[in-house]
Parts: sequence; structure tokens; C-alpha cells
Amino acid sequence: MVELPNIAPALPEIFLALAGMTLLMVGVFHKAETPDGVTYASRLTSGLGVLVLFLALLLVFAVSGGTMIEFENLFISDPFSSFVKVLILIAAAMSLILAQNWMEYQGVHRFEYAVLVIFATLGMLMMVSANNLLSLYMGLELQSLSLYVMAAFYRDDTRSTEAGLKYFVLGALASGFLLYGSSLVYGFSGTTDFNAIAETLKGQEQASFGLVIGLVFVMAGLAFKVSAVPFHMWTPDVYEGAPTPVTAFFAVAPKVAAIALFLRVMVGPFGDLADQWQQIVVLLSILSMGLGAFAAIAQSNIKRMMAYSSIGHVGYALIGLAVGNEAGVTGVLVYMAIYVFMNVGAFACIMAMRRGGRLVEGINELSGLGKTHPALAAALTIFMFSMAGIPPMAGFFGKLYIFLAAIEAELYTLAILGVLASVVSAYYYLRIIKVMYFDEPGIEPLESPLPRSISGVVAVTSLLVLFFFFFPSPLINWAGAAALTLF
Repeated sequence: MVELPNIAPALPEIFLALAGMTLLMVGVFHKAETPDGVTYASRLTSGLGVLVLFLALLLVFAVSGGTMIEFENLFISDPFSSFVKVLILIAAAMSLILAQNWMEYQGVHRFEYAVLVIFATLGMLMMVSANNLLSLYMGLELQSLSLYVMAAFYRDDTRSTEAGLKYFVLGALASGFLLYGSSLVYGFSGTTDFNAIAETLKGQEQASFGLVIGLVFVMAGLAFKVSAVPFHMWTPDVYEGAPTPVTAFFAVAPKVAAIALFLRVMVGPFGDLADQWQQIVVLLSILSMGLGAFAAIAQSNIKRMMAYSSIGHVGYALIGLAVGNEAGVTGVLVYMAIYVFMNVGAFACIMAMRRGGRLVEGINELSGLGKTHPALAAALTIFMFSMAGIPPMAGFFGKLYIFLAAIEAELYTLAILGVLASVVSAYYYLRIIKVMYFDEPGIEPLESPLPRSISGVVAVTSLLVLFFFFFPSPLINWAGAAALTLF
């Protein structure tokens, strides 16, 4: 008699898959329109999509606990995956809350958007629970295929379709790197199972040259997904060209999932090769922090500036991976948790800024915002200070734990370069604050009041970023417990 697998650890993923297909049917068969021309299906699937993501979040908490490996060792549920899944689901839910109002304002509301967000999120959850190179690739492609369509969602806009095409072409190249690297790892180790790869490497004094080359290709594919330099070339164009809610989603959920996947692959099966890959991660980190700090200075478009900012943040996170121990991974998890809230909040502020029936994306167009919209300017100031790493904002503590881990591991040069890059990047964050408070207001003020959904997200995220320093212990302890399971 065939023994059925225990599906309990995968309940959040199974629920998301079934809910995504159900919402697809709801959208197809629900064609009625509201008096203002918005399809009920669009609002219905968007609202239900947020509900589905929060129910999946509750399921993650319900099944979290010890480490469980199921489905022929393809799937792992442990405290590390639970921590990251919570961040992914919160980021996806908040970005979906922001999206509906923006889509209606632009006239591009479609019920498919919520379905794409759910399937992309499903792919991310599968990625962070992957315990095999094959399940890793399946999750990665499910996420990527949804993101390609989302980038080109605004079909009548040339920039959006161009962003989708660029992302698709370069994403296919990165997937090729990852697959080729996986095939080399399989060829030289005889397995694609993470635990088996780790056991194989433990018994070898020196890893085979072919296996190291395969690992380099796997790292190249993963570096593309986190947009680390020199695999970042898609990021500025896609962030600028994609619809703003899509950019907000790209900047948080897939980034967290890819960083978590990077951690699991490097520290888990290839942990014994740390001496081989540490120098590569150090180089990726330095290049990403440097480019993110200096390239953003010249940007006049705030979404493009946020793209280079995200590249810089990936560089800081990779410091923790380069450290390669429990303190380093804890620092990365704390950093990414804080990163989610300050980025979602910043993009919510960007989506709130409208003037004369169009969206405001130019940094110079923020002039005088402190006088005309003081609450919005104050919230954006909080997020900019946090991203710059200025205390007592949450972003300061994120960087602090990363740099402390690097110093404890005696990676002094990396820590010093990280601090210097942080100082340089403070320039373009503070420039936005200067424009808002010290430049004269524009001729035409921004539209007000703000949509309730956007106001709610801005308020919640700004309060969390501002008052994190009062209650840092729960997050740090939870991240520490999650990091411990990788070692």
C-alpha cells in the first residue's frame, strides 16, 4: 500500500494554489460593472486576494514548529522558512492593498492582477521551502513567470511593455545559468537533494572543480534574482517602467524570497564550501553597495532612485551571507524584515502623490510637500531616514546587526566599506527631505485627500519604522531562532 505524504507542512502553499485558481474562475465569470466603470471582478478579486494572503499567513503560523521534510525530501518546513514566509505574505498583502486604488485611477484595473500576485507569492513560498535543486527551480519559475506578466501589466504604456520584455529576456538568461549550474552540481555530486549534497561534500577533502563551477553558475542565477551587481542591469529599467504597485511588489516580496533562497542554498548544502564562495559573495556585496550608493545620486526619477537604493540594500544583506554564521544570518533576517516595511511605506507615499490627473515621479516635483501635505512629507521623511540608517529609525538597527556580525567575523574591510557606502547613500535620501521642506511649493498642489487604503498602509508602516527601537527583542529573538535551524 502506497503511503501518502504528510501534506500539513505544505498547507499554506496548497491553500494559495486552490485559492488562486478559484479567484481566476470568479474573475472570468463575474462581468458586471460598477456605476463608475470598474468591474466588480477587479474589486472582488483584489479584496478576496488580500483575505487569501492573510489566511495563508495564519496557516503558516498554524503549521510552524519543528523541522519537517516531506514529498520525497523536496519540501522542508522549518522556523527559517516560516519566518521568511510571514514577511513575504505581509509584503504581498500590503502591495495588493495599494494596487487596487492605483489601478482604478490609471484605468488599468483587471481581475488578473490579484491572481498573478497570489501565484507569484505561491512560487516564493515554494522557493524558501525548497530542499532540492528541482523544487527550487519550480518555485523560482512559478514566481518569475507571474512577475514577467505583472511588469508588462499596463499594456498601453510603452515603458511598461518594455520593462516586461527586458525582465523576461534577462530572467530567461538567469534561469539558464541556474539550470546549467544545477546540472553540473548533479553531475559531479550525483544528487540534487540539499541534504545529500551536504553529506557528499562532508566526505571530500577537496570539492571537485566541476562542482565549484556549477556552484558559481547557481550563484550567478540567484544573484540575478536579488539584483546584485553585476547582475543588476534589469532593475532600474524595470522599476521605472513597470506600474508603480508592481514596482512596490518587486522591491519587497521577491527580494526577500530570493535573499532567503540564497541563504538556504549557500549555508545549507554548500556550507562546507564556504571558503570557496565567501570571496564571491564579498565581491557581490561590495559592488552592490558601491553602485547603489553612487548611481542613485544622479537620478531624477524617484522610482529609478529606489531601484538603485534596493541594489544597495541587497549589498548590505549580502554582508550577512558573507559572514556565513548564525549571527550573520540573523542580521540578514532582521534587516530584510525592516526593509519590507520601510520600502512598502516609501512606495505607498510615492503612489499617493498625484497632480493634475497624473502621477508624480520626479524628485523635483516633491518641492514644498512639507507645507502642502505635512503628514505625507513626515511619513516619507521617516522612511528616508530609515533607509539612510539614521537612528533611532528601524533601518539603523538593521544595518547595525549586519555590521556587528561582519566585525565579529573579522571582515573589517567589508564592514568599513558598508559604513562608507551608507554615508554616501544618505546624500540622495536627505536630498528628498531637502526638496520637500526647503524648496518652494510647485504651482499646482498635489491632490488630496489621500485614498484610505494608501493612508492606512503609510500610517502602519511609518509607526512600525519609527517605534521599532522600543520593542526590538521579539523580532531579533525570532530571527535568531530561525537562523539557528540552518546550522
